[in-house]
Amino acid sequence: MIDHVSLQVSNYARSKNFYVAALAPLGFELLREFEGKVGGFGREGKPSFWIREGQRSGPIHIAFEAADHGAVEAFYAAALAAGGTDNGPPGLRTIYHPDYYAAYVLDPDENNAEAVHHG
Repeated sequence: MIDHVSLQVSNYARSKNFYVAALAPLGFELLREFEGKVGGFGREGKPSFWIREGQRSGPIHIAFEAADHGAVEAFYAAALAAGGTDNGPPGLRTIYHPDYYAAYVLDPDENNAEAVHHG
């Protein structure tokens, strides 16, 4: 349904480094970059998540699809190592549905980045 989403960040370089590390375990990579202030992340050559330096958009919540529980756990570890702040460790969130496995990390602008596997 959604083709792509764009997020304003206060410091492009800092946020780029965070998302490069945090999204790698989910198979996302930095695919496009313009003028050192705009970057597009995605899979299989198509950017679907963009960051742009400017007045921050958020805080917002964005969830990234993970292939399995291990990818959720790797996202969480990588995001924390890249300077993110814990906002909910990997685990089942049965309030949403019985197989909802997710982890939450605040990015450098305090946006809630989530990796989720639906089982």
